[in-house]
Amino acid sequence: MADNGDDDSHCRIKEGDYVVLKRGDIFKAAQIQLKKKVIFEKQWIYLDNAVGHFYRTTFEIGSGGTLLLKTPKEMESSTAAKEAGADNRNIVDDGKSQKLTRDDIEMLKEQGLKGQEIIQQLIDNSSTFKDKTEYAQDKYIKKKKKKYENTVTILKPSCRILAMMYHGREPGKICHLRHDTLAQMLTLANIHAGSKVLVFETCSGLVLGAVMERMGGFGSVIQMYPGGEPLRPGVDYFGFPSHFRDMLHEFPICHVNALLTGTLNTKTKDPSIDSEKSVLTAKDVQQDKADVKQQGSPEEQSREASSVANTSDDQEKEDREKRKEAKAQERKAKLEEKRKKMAAAAALLDGRNADGLVIAGRFHPCPVLLGLLKFLAPSRPFVVYSQHKEPLIECYTKLKEVGGTVSLRLTDTWLRHYQVMPNRTHPLLLMSGGGGYLLSGTTVAVDHSKPAGSLRAEEPAPKRLKLTNTEG
Repeated sequence: MADNGDDDSHCRIKEGDYVVLKRGDIFKAAQIQLKKKVIFEKQWIYLDNAVGHFYRTTFEIGSGGTLLLKTPKEMESSTAAKEAGADNRNIVDDGKSQKLTRDDIEMLKEQGLKGQEIIQQLIDNSSTFKDKTEYAQDKYIKKKKKKYENTVTILKPSCRILAMMYHGREPGKICHLRHDTLAQMLTLANIHAGSKVLVFETCSGLVLGAVMERMGGFGSVIQMYPGGEPLRPGVDYFGFPSHFRDMLHEFPICHVNALLTGTLNTKTKDPSIDSEKSVLTAKDVQQDKADVKQQGSPEEQSREASSVANTSDDQEKEDREKRKEAKAQERKAKLEEKRKKMAAAAALLDGRNADGLVIAGRFHPCPVLLGLLKFLAPSRPFVVYSQHKEPLIECYTKLKEVGGTVSLRLTDTWLRHYQVMPNRTHPLLLMSGGGGYLLSGTTVAVDHSKPAGSLRAEEPAPKRLKLTNTEG
Protein backbone atom coordinates (compact mmCIF):
# COMPACT_ATOMS: atom_id res chain seq x y z
CA MET A 1 0.00 0.00 0.00
CA ALA A 2 3.00 2.30 0.23
CA ASP A 3 3.67 4.68 -2.62
CA ASN A 4 7.01 4.87 -4.42
CA GLY A 5 9.28 7.02 -2.30
CA ASP A 6 10.28 6.90 1.33
CA ASP A 7 9.86 3.61 3.15
CA ASP A 8 7.78 5.30 5.87
CA SER A 9 5.50 7.22 3.51
CA HIS A 10 2.58 4.92 4.28
CA CYS A 11 3.08 5.63 8.00
CA ARG A 12 2.81 9.40 7.59
CA ILE A 13 -0.32 11.52 7.32
CA LYS A 14 -0.92 12.99 3.86
CA GLU A 15 -3.43 15.45 2.49
CA GLY A 16 -6.61 13.69 1.36
CA ASP A 17 -6.12 10.70 3.70
CA TYR A 18 -8.93 9.43 5.88
CA VAL A 19 -7.96 9.35 9.55
CA VAL A 20 -9.61 8.59 12.89
CA LEU A 21 -9.52 11.17 15.67
CA LYS A 22 -9.29 9.72 19.18
CA ARG A 23 -9.74 11.24 22.60
CA GLY A 24 -10.13 8.73 25.39
CA ASP A 25 -12.75 6.21 24.27
CA ILE A 26 -14.27 8.54 21.67
CA PHE A 27 -13.49 8.11 17.95
CA LYS A 28 -14.45 10.04 14.83
CA ALA A 29 -13.48 9.55 11.17
CA ALA A 30 -12.43 12.57 9.12
CA GLN A 31 -10.55 13.45 5.95
CA ILE A 32 -7.41 15.57 5.91
CA GLN A 33 -8.32 18.71 3.96
CA LEU A 34 -6.39 21.94 4.20
CA LYS A 35 -8.17 24.97 5.70
CA LYS A 36 -11.30 22.96 6.46
CA LYS A 37 -12.89 22.91 9.89
CA VAL A 38 -13.67 19.59 11.55
CA ILE A 39 -15.96 19.44 14.56
CA PHE A 40 -14.88 16.96 17.23
CA GLU A 41 -16.44 16.83 20.68
CA LYS A 42 -18.18 20.22 20.21
CA GLN A 43 -14.92 21.86 19.18
CA TRP A 44 -13.73 23.17 15.82
CA ILE A 45 -10.22 22.09 14.80
CA TYR A 46 -8.02 22.32 11.71
CA LEU A 47 -6.01 19.26 10.65
CA ASP A 48 -3.50 21.13 8.46
CA ASN A 49 -0.59 20.78 10.90
CA ALA A 50 -1.02 16.99 11.05
CA VAL A 51 0.26 16.55 7.48
CA GLY A 52 3.71 14.95 7.44
CA HIS A 53 3.57 13.53 10.96
CA PHE A 54 3.36 9.85 11.83
CA TYR A 55 0.08 8.17 12.69
CA ARG A 56 -0.66 7.78 16.41
CA THR A 57 0.82 11.23 17.03
CA THR A 58 -0.84 13.20 19.83
CA PHE A 59 -1.56 16.89 19.30
CA GLU A 60 -2.78 19.60 21.61
CA ILE A 61 -5.54 21.87 20.32
CA GLY A 62 -4.38 25.47 20.52
CA SER A 63 -6.17 28.75 20.04
CA GLY A 64 -8.17 28.96 16.84
CA GLY A 65 -8.39 25.19 16.54
CA THR A 66 -4.81 24.68 15.33
CA LEU A 67 -2.95 21.50 16.23
CA LEU A 68 0.25 21.80 18.26
CA LEU A 69 2.60 18.84 18.46
CA LYS A 70 2.84 17.43 21.96
CA THR A 71 6.37 16.39 22.88
CA PRO A 72 7.06 13.16 24.80
CA LYS A 73 8.15 15.19 27.84
CA GLU A 74 4.79 16.97 27.91
CA MET A 75 2.97 13.66 27.54
CA GLU A 76 4.67 12.27 30.63
CA SER A 77 2.68 12.94 33.74
CA SER A 78 4.39 15.67 35.75
CA THR A 79 1.65 15.58 38.35
CA ALA A 80 2.87 12.45 40.10
CA ALA A 81 2.33 12.85 43.81
CA LYS A 82 5.25 12.55 46.18
CA GLU A 83 3.19 11.93 49.30
CA ALA A 84 0.30 9.51 49.69
CA GLY A 85 -1.88 8.44 52.57
CA ALA A 86 -2.40 4.96 53.95
CA ASP A 87 -6.16 4.88 53.36
CA ASN A 88 -9.13 7.15 52.63
CA ARG A 89 -11.09 6.57 55.81
CA ASN A 90 -10.55 10.10 57.18
CA ILE A 91 -11.40 11.93 53.95
CA VAL A 92 -14.82 13.61 53.97
CA ASP A 93 -16.30 14.65 50.63
CA ASP A 94 -17.95 17.92 51.73
CA GLY A 95 -17.14 19.92 48.60
CA LYS A 96 -14.80 22.29 50.47
CA SER A 97 -11.47 20.59 49.80
CA GLN A 98 -10.85 22.50 46.53
CA LYS A 99 -9.89 26.15 46.99
CA LEU A 100 -10.16 27.06 43.29
CA THR A 101 -13.63 28.06 42.14
CA ARG A 102 -15.10 27.67 38.65
CA ASP A 103 -14.37 31.32 37.91
CA ASP A 104 -10.73 30.84 38.90
CA ILE A 105 -10.40 27.87 36.53
CA GLU A 106 -11.98 29.85 33.68
CA MET A 107 -9.53 32.67 34.38
CA LEU A 108 -6.63 30.22 34.15
CA LYS A 109 -7.92 29.08 30.78
CA GLU A 110 -8.14 32.66 29.55
CA GLN A 111 -4.55 33.23 30.62
CA GLY A 112 -3.49 30.48 28.21
CA LEU A 113 -2.53 27.79 30.69
CA LYS A 114 -2.41 24.28 29.25
CA GLY A 115 -4.39 21.37 30.62
CA GLN A 116 -1.41 19.91 32.46
CA GLU A 117 -0.78 23.20 34.22
CA ILE A 118 -4.41 23.55 35.23
CA ILE A 119 -4.37 20.03 36.69
CA GLN A 120 -1.25 20.91 38.70
CA GLN A 121 -3.02 23.99 40.06
CA LEU A 122 -5.98 21.85 41.11
CA ILE A 123 -3.65 19.43 42.91
CA ASP A 124 -1.81 22.22 44.72
CA ASN A 125 -5.06 23.80 45.88
CA SER A 126 -6.64 20.55 47.07
CA SER A 127 -6.48 20.05 50.83
CA THR A 128 -7.22 16.31 50.72
CA PHE A 129 -5.07 15.22 47.78
CA LYS A 130 -2.02 14.33 49.90
CA ASP A 131 -4.14 12.25 52.27
CA LYS A 132 -5.48 10.04 49.47
CA THR A 133 -3.92 6.71 48.64
CA GLU A 134 -1.68 6.33 45.62
CA TYR A 135 -4.48 4.60 43.69
CA ALA A 136 -6.97 7.33 44.55
CA GLN A 137 -4.50 10.01 43.45
CA ASP A 138 -4.00 8.30 40.08
CA LYS A 139 -7.76 8.07 39.64
CA TYR A 140 -8.15 11.77 40.50
CA ILE A 141 -5.46 12.81 38.01
CA LYS A 142 -6.97 10.60 35.28
CA LYS A 143 -10.40 12.14 35.83
CA LYS A 144 -9.05 15.69 35.64
CA LYS A 145 -7.02 14.90 32.51
CA LYS A 146 -10.15 13.71 30.79
CA LYS A 147 -11.87 16.98 31.65
CA TYR A 148 -9.17 19.61 31.12
CA GLU A 149 -6.57 18.18 28.75
CA ASN A 150 -7.36 19.36 25.24
CA THR A 151 -5.58 16.74 23.15
CA VAL A 152 -6.37 14.55 20.16
CA THR A 153 -4.58 11.50 18.74
CA ILE A 154 -4.69 10.76 14.99
CA LEU A 155 -4.95 7.07 14.11
CA LYS A 156 -4.76 5.16 10.85
CA PRO A 157 -8.17 3.63 10.00
CA SER A 158 -8.49 -0.12 10.42
CA CYS A 159 -11.26 -2.66 10.72
CA ARG A 160 -11.05 -2.78 14.51
CA ILE A 161 -10.88 1.00 15.03
CA LEU A 162 -13.80 1.73 12.69
CA ALA A 163 -15.90 -1.03 14.29
CA MET A 164 -15.25 0.47 17.73
CA MET A 165 -16.06 3.94 16.38
CA TYR A 166 -19.41 2.87 14.91
CA HIS A 167 -20.33 0.78 17.96
CA GLY A 168 -19.56 3.68 20.29
CA ARG A 169 -21.25 6.46 18.30
CA GLU A 170 -24.01 4.92 16.16
CA PRO A 171 -24.43 1.19 16.87
CA GLY A 172 -27.80 1.08 15.10
CA LYS A 173 -26.14 1.79 11.75
CA ILE A 174 -24.12 -1.44 11.98
CA CYS A 175 -26.88 -3.55 13.57
CA HIS A 176 -25.00 -3.45 16.91
CA LEU A 177 -22.14 -5.46 15.40
CA ARG A 178 -19.19 -5.57 17.81
CA HIS A 179 -15.55 -5.71 16.70
CA ASP A 180 -14.93 -9.17 18.23
CA THR A 181 -17.99 -10.56 16.43
CA LEU A 182 -16.74 -9.07 13.17
CA ALA A 183 -13.37 -10.77 13.68
CA GLN A 184 -15.10 -14.12 14.18
CA MET A 185 -17.08 -13.59 10.97
CA LEU A 186 -13.90 -13.05 8.94
CA THR A 187 -12.37 -16.19 10.44
CA LEU A 188 -15.43 -18.43 10.02
CA ALA A 189 -15.86 -17.31 6.39
CA ASN A 190 -12.16 -18.04 5.69
CA ILE A 191 -11.57 -14.64 4.10
CA HIS A 192 -8.13 -14.54 2.47
CA ALA A 193 -6.36 -13.03 -0.53
CA GLY A 194 -7.22 -14.41 -3.95
CA SER A 195 -10.70 -15.70 -3.07
CA LYS A 196 -14.13 -14.84 -4.47
CA VAL A 197 -16.48 -13.71 -1.70
CA LEU A 198 -20.17 -12.77 -1.73
CA VAL A 199 -21.18 -10.10 0.79
CA PHE A 200 -24.72 -9.03 1.65
CA GLU A 201 -24.76 -6.40 4.39
CA THR A 202 -26.59 -3.29 5.56
CA CYS A 203 -23.96 -2.18 8.09
CA SER A 204 -22.88 1.04 6.33
CA GLY A 205 -20.16 -0.83 4.46
CA LEU A 206 -18.24 -1.84 7.60
CA VAL A 207 -18.41 -5.60 6.87
CA LEU A 208 -17.62 -5.03 3.20
CA GLY A 209 -14.60 -2.89 4.07
CA ALA A 210 -13.39 -5.47 6.58
CA VAL A 211 -13.53 -8.19 3.90
CA MET A 212 -11.65 -6.00 1.42
CA GLU A 213 -9.01 -5.16 4.04
CA ARG A 214 -8.47 -8.84 4.86
CA MET A 215 -8.11 -9.72 1.14
CA GLY A 216 -5.49 -7.02 0.60
CA GLY A 217 -6.61 -6.06 -2.91
CA PHE A 218 -6.32 -9.58 -4.38
CA GLY A 219 -9.36 -11.58 -5.49
CA SER A 220 -12.90 -10.37 -6.06
CA VAL A 221 -15.71 -9.21 -3.77
CA ILE A 222 -19.30 -9.17 -5.03
CA GLN A 223 -21.61 -6.97 -2.99
CA MET A 224 -25.25 -8.07 -3.16
CA TYR A 225 -27.20 -4.92 -2.33
CA PRO A 226 -30.91 -4.16 -1.81
CA GLY A 227 -32.60 -1.16 -3.37
CA GLY A 228 -31.50 0.94 -6.31
CA GLU A 229 -27.91 1.75 -5.33
CA PRO A 230 -25.35 0.19 -2.96
CA LEU A 231 -24.83 2.17 0.24
CA ARG A 232 -21.32 1.81 1.67
CA PRO A 233 -20.09 5.04 3.31
CA GLY A 234 -17.90 3.07 5.72
CA VAL A 235 -15.73 1.75 2.87
CA ASP A 236 -14.46 5.28 2.15
CA TYR A 237 -13.25 5.64 5.75
CA PHE A 238 -10.80 2.75 5.24
CA GLY A 239 -8.85 4.86 2.75
CA PHE A 240 -8.14 2.02 0.34
CA PRO A 241 -5.82 2.63 -2.64
CA SER A 242 -7.37 2.95 -6.07
CA HIS A 243 -6.57 -0.64 -7.12
CA PHE A 244 -8.75 -1.97 -4.29
CA ARG A 245 -11.78 -0.67 -6.18
CA ASP A 246 -11.00 -2.96 -9.11
CA MET A 247 -11.77 -6.04 -7.00
CA LEU A 248 -15.19 -4.74 -5.93
CA HIS A 249 -18.28 -5.70 -7.93
CA GLU A 250 -21.94 -5.09 -7.22
CA PHE A 251 -25.14 -6.93 -8.08
CA PRO A 252 -28.74 -6.14 -7.03
CA ILE A 253 -30.31 -8.79 -4.82
CA CYS A 254 -33.64 -8.42 -6.64
CA HIS A 255 -32.14 -9.99 -9.82
CA VAL A 256 -30.81 -13.14 -8.10
CA ASN A 257 -33.81 -15.31 -9.03
CA ALA A 258 -33.61 -14.19 -12.66
CA LEU A 259 -29.91 -15.05 -12.73
CA LEU A 260 -30.55 -18.50 -11.24
CA THR A 261 -33.30 -19.30 -13.75
CA GLY A 262 -31.30 -17.94 -16.69
CA THR A 263 -33.82 -15.24 -17.62
CA LEU A 264 -31.59 -12.28 -16.77
CA ASN A 265 -30.57 -10.35 -19.89
CA THR A 266 -27.70 -7.95 -19.21
CA LYS A 267 -26.99 -7.16 -22.86
CA THR A 268 -30.09 -5.06 -23.54
CA LYS A 269 -30.17 -1.48 -22.40
CA ASP A 270 -32.42 -0.24 -19.65
CA PRO A 271 -35.97 0.31 -20.99
CA SER A 272 -36.26 3.49 -18.96
CA ILE A 273 -33.83 5.14 -21.38
CA ASP A 274 -36.13 4.53 -24.34
CA SER A 275 -39.17 5.71 -22.40
CA GLU A 276 -37.31 8.87 -21.41
CA LYS A 277 -36.43 9.47 -25.05
CA SER A 278 -40.07 9.05 -26.12
CA VAL A 279 -41.19 11.52 -23.44
CA LEU A 280 -38.64 14.07 -24.61
CA THR A 281 -39.63 13.66 -28.28
CA ALA A 282 -43.32 14.04 -27.39
CA LYS A 283 -42.54 17.28 -25.58
CA ASP A 284 -40.57 18.52 -28.59
CA VAL A 285 -43.50 17.76 -30.93
CA GLN A 286 -45.92 19.63 -28.68
CA GLN A 287 -43.54 22.57 -28.52
CA ASP A 288 -43.23 22.65 -32.35
CA LYS A 289 -47.03 22.59 -32.73
CA ALA A 290 -47.34 25.47 -30.31
CA ASP A 291 -44.72 27.43 -32.25
CA VAL A 292 -46.59 26.82 -35.54
CA LYS A 293 -49.87 28.03 -34.02
CA GLN A 294 -48.15 31.16 -32.74
CA GLN A 295 -46.62 31.83 -36.16
CA GLY A 296 -49.98 31.36 -37.96
CA SER A 297 -51.86 33.89 -35.83
CA PRO A 298 -51.65 37.48 -37.18
CA GLU A 299 -52.06 38.94 -33.73
CA GLU A 300 -49.11 36.95 -32.49
CA GLN A 301 -47.03 38.02 -35.50
CA SER A 302 -47.70 41.63 -34.81
CA ARG A 303 -46.89 41.11 -31.15
CA GLU A 304 -43.59 39.47 -32.06
CA ALA A 305 -42.74 42.34 -34.35
CA SER A 306 -43.52 44.93 -31.70
CA SER A 307 -41.78 43.18 -28.71
CA VAL A 308 -38.06 42.62 -28.36
CA ALA A 309 -38.47 40.28 -25.36
CA ASN A 310 -39.26 37.28 -27.59
CA THR A 311 -35.60 36.84 -28.53
CA SER A 312 -34.64 36.50 -24.88
CA ASP A 313 -37.49 34.01 -24.35
CA ASP A 314 -36.26 31.92 -27.26
CA GLN A 315 -32.76 31.99 -25.81
CA GLU A 316 -34.08 30.81 -22.44
CA LYS A 317 -35.99 27.99 -24.12
CA GLU A 318 -32.87 26.89 -25.99
CA ASP A 319 -30.82 26.94 -22.78
CA ARG A 320 -33.53 24.98 -20.99
CA GLU A 321 -33.61 22.37 -23.74
CA LYS A 322 -29.81 22.08 -23.67
CA ARG A 323 -29.85 21.54 -19.92
CA LYS A 324 -32.54 18.87 -20.27
CA GLU A 325 -30.57 17.16 -23.00
CA ALA A 326 -27.37 17.27 -20.92
CA LYS A 327 -29.19 15.75 -17.92
CA ALA A 328 -30.67 13.04 -20.13
CA GLN A 329 -27.23 12.21 -21.55
CA GLU A 330 -25.73 12.11 -18.06
CA ARG A 331 -28.46 9.82 -16.80
CA LYS A 332 -28.03 7.62 -19.87
CA ALA A 333 -24.29 7.32 -19.22
CA LYS A 334 -24.90 6.39 -15.56
CA LEU A 335 -27.44 3.73 -16.51
CA GLU A 336 -25.07 2.31 -19.11
CA GLU A 337 -22.24 2.15 -16.57
CA LYS A 338 -24.56 0.48 -14.07
CA ARG A 339 -25.57 -2.09 -16.69
CA LYS A 340 -21.92 -2.89 -17.45
CA LYS A 341 -21.15 -3.37 -13.75
CA MET A 342 -24.12 -5.66 -13.34
CA ALA A 343 -23.07 -7.67 -16.41
CA ALA A 344 -19.53 -8.08 -15.02
CA ALA A 345 -20.88 -9.22 -11.63
CA ALA A 346 -23.32 -11.61 -13.33
CA ALA A 347 -20.44 -13.17 -15.28
CA LEU A 348 -18.63 -13.87 -12.00
CA LEU A 349 -21.76 -15.34 -10.41
CA ASP A 350 -22.59 -17.56 -13.39
CA GLY A 351 -19.76 -19.93 -12.51
CA ARG A 352 -21.36 -20.63 -9.11
CA ASN A 353 -17.89 -21.18 -7.68
CA ALA A 354 -17.69 -18.54 -4.95
CA ASP A 355 -15.34 -19.27 -2.05
CA GLY A 356 -17.32 -17.71 0.78
CA LEU A 357 -20.54 -15.97 1.81
CA VAL A 358 -21.00 -13.29 4.48
CA ILE A 359 -24.46 -12.01 5.45
CA ALA A 360 -25.09 -9.27 8.01
CA GLY A 361 -28.07 -6.96 7.83
CA ARG A 362 -31.40 -5.84 9.13
CA PHE A 363 -33.38 -8.04 6.72
CA HIS A 364 -34.56 -11.54 7.55
CA PRO A 365 -31.59 -13.72 6.56
CA CYS A 366 -33.45 -16.94 5.64
CA PRO A 367 -34.53 -16.15 2.03
CA VAL A 368 -31.27 -14.33 1.33
CA LEU A 369 -29.19 -17.25 2.62
CA LEU A 370 -31.11 -19.89 0.68
CA GLY A 371 -30.78 -17.88 -2.53
CA LEU A 372 -27.09 -17.01 -2.27
CA LEU A 373 -25.94 -20.48 -1.13
CA LYS A 374 -26.54 -21.68 -4.68
CA PHE A 375 -23.63 -19.55 -5.90
CA LEU A 376 -21.11 -21.23 -3.57
CA ALA A 377 -18.90 -24.10 -4.64
CA PRO A 378 -18.97 -27.29 -2.55
CA SER A 379 -16.93 -27.38 0.65
CA ARG A 380 -17.05 -23.61 1.08
CA PRO A 381 -17.83 -21.77 4.35
CA PHE A 382 -20.61 -19.28 5.02
CA VAL A 383 -21.52 -17.14 8.02
CA VAL A 384 -24.67 -15.18 8.90
CA TYR A 385 -24.88 -12.47 11.57
CA SER A 386 -28.05 -11.34 13.32
CA GLN A 387 -28.62 -9.22 16.37
CA HIS A 388 -31.31 -11.69 17.51
CA LYS A 389 -31.17 -15.48 17.59
CA GLU A 390 -34.73 -16.24 16.40
CA PRO A 391 -34.05 -15.55 12.67
CA LEU A 392 -30.93 -17.72 12.81
CA ILE A 393 -32.84 -20.56 14.48
CA GLU A 394 -35.25 -20.48 11.55
CA CYS A 395 -32.30 -20.54 9.11
CA TYR A 396 -30.77 -23.48 11.00
CA THR A 397 -34.02 -25.48 10.82
CA LYS A 398 -34.52 -24.69 7.13
CA LEU A 399 -30.98 -25.71 6.19
CA LYS A 400 -31.42 -29.01 8.02
CA GLU A 401 -34.57 -29.69 5.99
CA VAL A 402 -33.17 -28.67 2.61
CA GLY A 403 -29.72 -30.24 3.01
CA GLY A 404 -26.55 -29.30 1.20
CA THR A 405 -24.79 -28.03 4.33
CA VAL A 406 -22.83 -29.59 7.17
CA SER A 407 -21.17 -28.42 10.41
CA LEU A 408 -23.97 -25.99 11.20
CA ARG A 409 -23.22 -24.03 14.38
CA LEU A 410 -25.24 -21.29 16.07
CA THR A 411 -23.11 -19.34 18.55
CA ASP A 412 -23.18 -16.11 20.51
CA THR A 413 -20.21 -13.96 21.49
CA TRP A 414 -19.36 -12.61 24.93
CA LEU A 415 -16.73 -9.98 25.63
CA ARG A 416 -15.59 -8.25 28.79
CA HIS A 417 -12.79 -5.72 29.18
CA TYR A 418 -10.28 -5.90 32.01
CA GLN A 419 -8.34 -3.17 33.73
CA VAL A 420 -4.72 -4.33 33.92
CA MET A 421 -2.70 -2.27 36.40
CA PRO A 422 -0.30 -3.12 39.25
CA ASN A 423 -2.32 -4.61 42.11
CA ARG A 424 -5.53 -3.35 40.46
CA THR A 425 -6.33 -5.90 37.75
CA HIS A 426 -10.05 -6.60 37.63
CA PRO A 427 -12.89 -6.73 35.07
CA LEU A 428 -14.57 -3.43 34.29
CA LEU A 429 -17.98 -2.87 35.77
CA LEU A 430 -19.57 -1.67 32.53
CA MET A 431 -19.64 -4.10 29.61
CA SER A 432 -21.61 -4.85 26.45
CA GLY A 433 -24.60 -7.10 27.12
CA GLY A 434 -24.35 -9.04 23.87
CA GLY A 435 -22.51 -9.08 20.59
CA GLY A 436 -25.14 -10.74 18.44
CA TYR A 437 -25.37 -14.30 17.11
CA LEU A 438 -23.57 -16.15 14.32
CA LEU A 439 -24.72 -19.06 12.16
CA SER A 440 -21.88 -20.77 10.31
CA GLY A 441 -21.53 -23.88 8.20
CA THR A 442 -20.00 -25.52 5.14
CA THR A 443 -21.61 -26.35 1.81
CA VAL A 444 -21.52 -29.86 0.32
CA ALA A 445 -22.49 -31.29 -3.05
CA VAL A 446 -25.94 -32.88 -3.17
CA ASP A 447 -27.02 -35.51 -5.70
CA HIS A 448 -30.54 -34.44 -6.63
CA SER A 449 -31.01 -37.27 -9.15
CA LYS A 450 -31.80 -39.83 -6.43
CA PRO A 451 -35.03 -39.60 -4.46
CA ALA A 452 -34.97 -39.09 -0.73
CA GLY A 453 -36.01 -42.71 0.03
CA SER A 454 -33.59 -44.39 -2.36
CA LEU A 455 -30.80 -44.60 0.20
CA ARG A 456 -33.05 -46.40 2.66
CA ALA A 457 -34.22 -48.82 -0.08
CA GLU A 458 -30.64 -49.79 -0.96
CA GLU A 459 -29.84 -50.84 2.59
CA PRO A 460 -29.84 -54.64 3.09
CA ALA A 461 -32.65 -56.13 5.13
CA PRO A 462 -31.71 -57.05 8.70
CA LYS A 463 -31.02 -60.72 9.32
CA ARG A 464 -33.56 -62.75 11.25
CA LEU A 465 -32.40 -64.21 14.51
CA LYS A 466 -32.80 -67.95 14.93
CA LEU A 467 -34.72 -68.78 18.06
CA THR A 468 -33.56 -71.85 19.97
CA ASN A 469 -35.85 -73.97 22.13
CA THR A 470 -34.50 -73.85 25.65
CA GLU A 471 -37.22 -75.93 27.22
CA GLY A 472 -35.98 -79.24 28.70
